[in-house]
Amino acid sequence: MSWNRFTGLLLAALCARALLGVELHVSMQGSDANDGSEAKPLRTISAAARAAQPGDVITVHAGVYRERITPPRGGESDSRRITYQAAPGEVVEIKGSEVARDWKPYRGDVWKLTLPNSFFGAYNPYKDLIEGDWFTGKGRPHHTGEVYFNGKPLLEAQQLEGVLNPQPYADARDREASLWTWYTESDAENTHIYANFHGRNPNEELVEINVRDSCFYPAAPGRNFITVRGFRLRHAATQWAAPTAEQIGLIGTHWSKGWIIENNVISDSRCSCVTLGKERATGHNVWTRNPAKDGATHYNEVILRALEIGWSRENIGSHIVRNNTIYNCEQAGIAGSMGAVFSRITGNHIYNVWHRRQFTGAEMGGIKLHGAIDVLIKNNRIHNAGRGLWMDWMAQGARITSNLLYDNTTDDLFVEVNHGPFLVDNNIFLSPISLQDWSEGGAYVHNFMGGRVVSRTELNRWTPYHRPHSTALAGVTLTNGGDNRFYNNIFNGGVEASPASEASRNTAFNGYGTWVYDIRKFPSRMGGNVYLHGARPYSREPGPLVLKEADPKPRVDDEGESVYLHLVLDPALAQAGTVPVTTELLGRTVVAEAGYDEHDGAPLVIDTDYFGKPLGATRRAAGPFASPGSGEVRLRVW
Repeated sequence: MSWNRFTGLLLAALCARALLGVELHVSMQGSDANDGSEAKPLRTISAAARAAQPGDVITVHAGVYRERITPPRGGESDSRRITYQAAPGEVVEIKGSEVARDWKPYRGDVWKLTLPNSFFGAYNPYKDLIEGDWFTGKGRPHHTGEVYFNGKPLLEAQQLEGVLNPQPYADARDREASLWTWYTESDAENTHIYANFHGRNPNEELVEINVRDSCFYPAAPGRNFITVRGFRLRHAATQWAAPTAEQIGLIGTHWSKGWIIENNVISDSRCSCVTLGKERATGHNVWTRNPAKDGATHYNEVILRALEIGWSRENIGSHIVRNNTIYNCEQAGIAGSMGAVFSRITGNHIYNVWHRRQFTGAEMGGIKLHGAIDVLIKNNRIHNAGRGLWMDWMAQGARITSNLLYDNTTDDLFVEVNHGPFLVDNNIFLSPISLQDWSEGGAYVHNFMGGRVVSRTELNRWTPYHRPHSTALAGVTLTNGGDNRFYNNIFNGGVEASPASEASRNTAFNGYGTWVYDIRKFPSRMGGNVYLHGARPYSREPGPLVLKEADPKPRVDDEGESVYLHLVLDPALAQAGTVPVTTELLGRTVVAEAGYDEHDGAPLVIDTDYFGKPLGATRRAAGPFASPGSGEVRLRVW
């Protein structure tokens, strides 16, 4: 073969790889000395990550992989991404834990494990304390480590006595599970872990301990266009993910663009499961390090620094997080500070967030985002999450649609110091507080609100608003409240709070219905709403349908894979004076002076219901269902 021909074939092969990519295989039976072919697979996902180039696919075969994947590079575009996927039909687990063996009997049902500190390498979660801005430890230390018994997480005790003589923890959602406890102490050479296994021998069971701070997380920002698909990702000693800190999750994007995280089971993170968040250079827990300035001032400074390093649609966000099951996260199922802009979060089942409740703070929820600019949150099921959805600062252009929320003890939706426009439509809110509104400029359309509505101003914090569909700042302002739109919603009622008064304008008002906006500085627009069972309308709403005696008796039947909603619907609901909701009807917000439109700037039309079924052209039902029926109805809502 001539040299020119050989060179031509080699260049053709290189071009083919560049265009089509290659598939690298990983198997428990492989070796990192192999070439990654199907016949000669690699042994670790990390070895495949080091070899993968844009356009390549990493296929991982069945097994438990105990490693942290730290991708050294990402793809180049949406069509030339690097894909990590579980082999079709195979169960692939990635764990941030190691099996803990050689437990010794200590006293009664308590066993002791002693490990040399060298076992942990550079990071020892049993010395690392959870800390950061807006974190509250409830007066005691908490470690990032964790102990699991046959997959079940144990509760960390503050003292050894809490393991020797465990008592039910009153704040936990599952008080019986809180009797399974562990405790740790360390010296210069060893780490000691004590655990109460209630008569079981841990050396004959599967006991695991967190040893890694993440399962899948780049070491540096800008690892773009990565897909993670079909894995079971578990067990990470994650640190508190404050909006002013680097936000490391069990899986996280680390200030990158264009990730797809789909069809995974993600669970058991000490703090947050999925992070779409901030990097470290713009500040890391800056308020904790300098408490002389208030936290809002610090965060405004972080935002300015983020803009200086390229916080924009071109560089950051546009992620897709879809069809994942996310649970057992003590801070957030999905968290992100500014890094989630222009993303789509759809079809996820999120539950058991803040389940044990040993610590708390201001960054917790099923989905907790700062800077949710043009983010779509759709078709998610969120329950037993403390707070369901928390859109905190700069949720401009966000759309929250067709989500199911229930059994959340704090509230279903909290919108904090946003100035609009943002849209909340066709959702089912069934927790005791449906909406906690410390914002202005929101549009609420075709929702079922089974709980209270809270309206509050925020006249002590100056917070930003933006140019439409952009991260570019347009200004900063206080939150006066109001300037909302409520169209075609159903509000359920109950025992009501006392009416608002002008003298108490700046306090929070908590009640059923929209009357809580009566004295806000900015008037709101309303129409076509229905008020049941004592819920009360806004004083300036034209023609509300008030059915004081009609009790819909909402009830959720959670059957695991399926959820059914039971309602008793009065036939008089059909009399609601609903109207088609469009960009023209909603108008422009007072503060941002922006309209409610699609993320591409096209006019908005709300013409489908919770299920995606078309609404009537002119006459349509109030609430999230196009054809709900009447009397006792049972609807499958998940």
